[in-house]
Amino acid sequence: MANPLGTHVIMTEPITPDQTDGGDSEAAATDAAEEDEEELDPFRDDDPTIEGLRNINSLASWTVSTHKPTCGVTALLSPAPHTYWQSDGPQPHILTIHFFKLVHIAKLRILLDFSKDESYTPTRMQFLAGTGHHDLCEFGGWEGQQPVGWQDVPLDGCGVGGGMGLRCFLVQVRVLENHQNGKDTHVRGVQIFARDERVPQIREDESEDESDSSGMEMDEDQAPRKSRATKGRSLFDLKGLGGLDEPDWMKDPVVR
Repeated sequence: MANPLGTHVIMTEPITPDQTDGGDSEAAATDAAEEDEEELDPFRDDDPTIEGLRNINSLASWTVSTHKPTCGVTALLSPAPHTYWQSDGPQPHILTIHFFKLVHIAKLRILLDFSKDESYTPTRMQFLAGTGHHDLCEFGGWEGQQPVGWQDVPLDGCGVGGGMGLRCFLVQVRVLENHQNGKDTHVRGVQIFARDERVPQIREDESEDESDSSGMEMDEDQAPRKSRATKGRSLFDLKGLGGLDEPDWMKDPVVR
């Protein structure tokens, strides 16, 4: 239709609210997906549960009893959360971790994901350690239903005098049962940590001294504090002062 003023008129369709918000909603959905990915990433570096620890996976040789093609040790140790070790044989499925030197394990954890693996998910595992295959002893076990994420292996009482920590050359993980009696198993990751000597550790006796000094002075009838000569030293360092003798098998190996 001609315009009496001689100008061109461009007819457009009305803009609906859905069209104006479409770009924003897509961007918001993308941001939410990225945030979920970050939260679900089990290998992120800012995990507070491993603060002051260092990963010692590279100090050992890893072997599995059986595995499907491309689903062996390489897939188990890969930082990608979608890779996993898949067994291919009768139970128990065995993972053996052999360190080339004596290590003091402070934390051991296993990555499982029932939401993806279902009947391949372990529900009962057994953990053994020793200096070699000839003297393996069970130090712990784990049982769970529909686990998702990192599962910590309890190390309480494994150290000398019932302390926490495990000193050994060899660790063995045995998967005894799977969900719904599944035959093969999926394990998506295993991490072993030791204390990071480069990070200063806060000792309990030092924190107690700080708390005492910040408050009122101690009475004379209260127990005296530990002397500076014995502060922060282990029972093995206090030999001759009522401490314990460190057994030979716990000392560092000597090449002869």
